[in-house]
Amino acid sequence: MHRILIVALSMLAAISAARAQSVEEFYHTHAVTIVVGNSAGGGYDLNARLLARHIGKHIPGNPTVIVQNHPGAGGLNAANYIYSIAPKDGSLIGIVGRIQILEPLFSKQDFDGTKYTWIGSISSDVSTCISWRTSQVRTWGDLMTKTFTAAGQGAGADPDTYALMIKNLFGAKVKLVTGYPGTNEQTLAMERGEVDGLCGISYSTLKTRHRDWLKNKSINILVQNALEGTPDLPDVPVIVDFVKDKETMQIVKLIVSTEKMARPFMAPPGIPADRAAALRDAFMATMKDPDFIAEADHLGIEISPMTGSAIETLLKELYATPNDVVTKAAAIMSGAH
Repeated sequence: MHRILIVALSMLAAISAARAQSVEEFYHTHAVTIVVGNSAGGGYDLNARLLARHIGKHIPGNPTVIVQNHPGAGGLNAANYIYSIAPKDGSLIGIVGRIQILEPLFSKQDFDGTKYTWIGSISSDVSTCISWRTSQVRTWGDLMTKTFTAAGQGAGADPDTYALMIKNLFGAKVKLVTGYPGTNEQTLAMERGEVDGLCGISYSTLKTRHRDWLKNKSINILVQNALEGTPDLPDVPVIVDFVKDKETMQIVKLIVSTEKMARPFMAPPGIPADRAAALRDAFMATMKDPDFIAEADHLGIEISPMTGSAIETLLKELYATPNDVVTKAAAIMSGAH
């Protein structure tokens, strides 16, 4: 018993000593890991790797920054891991699908999106629904009259959420084929003809990963899933154009409002306040870094950053959505509507 007490006290002392370190001392001896809730090759992965190459020099102690992909369950595995299991010492940052942060409103989850330590987002974004050039579904009108086989990732992921929203709120003839690990696998399935296309793919991903599609008109962009469309797509309708009543608008706003924060980075809840501040400051400093800006420009990534505190404010507003609207939105996204 005496020995157990000594070991416990030693562990507490070690934890206390670690927390007593200055931010610079801590990061001088600890690498930072960025966990991505998607497979390699998609927009979330691209943003994470871009940030990883530059943020280290803006964190006191200049830590090495590495990226680990942690796909599964549409990204919810990573969301739960970051919230509950990941170290809460400031050595880990995560990025998961934006709509997945709202999943606790719709189903039982082990995390609360308002309690993560939000770091920031590189830009805002617009989600799109696309079909391959050989598909018979080429417009929003076609979605209402022809079967559209859409690739999905898993419950709560953007492609599944938007496909079900379009199907169940607007009557589109969508057939969802889910279970693809990430955007890369979904787009390959589209190119191979396994599916017609997918909903919930960011316009920024199209510009960065698939510029040739836009140039060669290899895809049809059916609709923009956002409250406001991008000026780049003046001829593509915005989902709110088709809303006819207040209740539908409330549901659509709940689902698409996360587009404002694009691909947000977070740390686990409860990390030391000084390290949280250092990560937030480093993130915003990176957004002004000439080398970062140059690489982002080369990749076609627009920089219009959102702070961690602004993300917190947005999520608190969304988590405060009236229960009846949440219940109806949950039914829409589960296919039970």
